[in-house]
Amino acid sequence: MIAVDTNLLVYAHLERLDRHHQARAAIARLIARGKPWAIPWPCVHEFLAVVSNRKFHLDAPGTRELLAVVDRWHQAPGLRFIGIGDEHWTHLRRLLERSDVHGGQVHDARIAAVCEEAGVTELWTADRDFSRFPGLRVHNPL
Repeated sequence: MIAVDTNLLVYAHLERLDRHHQARAAIARLIARGKPWAIPWPCVHEFLAVVSNRKFHLDAPGTRELLAVVDRWHQAPGLRFIGIGDEHWTHLRRLLERSDVHGGQVHDARIAAVCEEAGVTELWTADRDFSRFPGLRVHNPL
């Protein structure tokens, strides 16, 4: 199963970004495959935080608009939202130990652990930092 990282969600949502059309097309290709795909819940949370941040986006959408966006995602064919399960600490601990990450990279390790626990084999992202986590293939569709 393929999962989608926050940055692709942000690019696909914000029309003013250079990679907007590429990100929307990538997600459309993913849906068109007709196979299950996923968005980790930590990526949903991060998307909401980034897109609603008025320090960086003076025209940031309001809460209701963003809730409607996530509601629409729930209708996407084949989409599963994946989150922290009972074995999360086992996966996260092993990834942290192997990759020796720190600071903000711990958030990436959390996403990688959620993906691993859910059986995700590939993460679509424009962030090269995920390559430090063994067992998770990373693909930049942009």
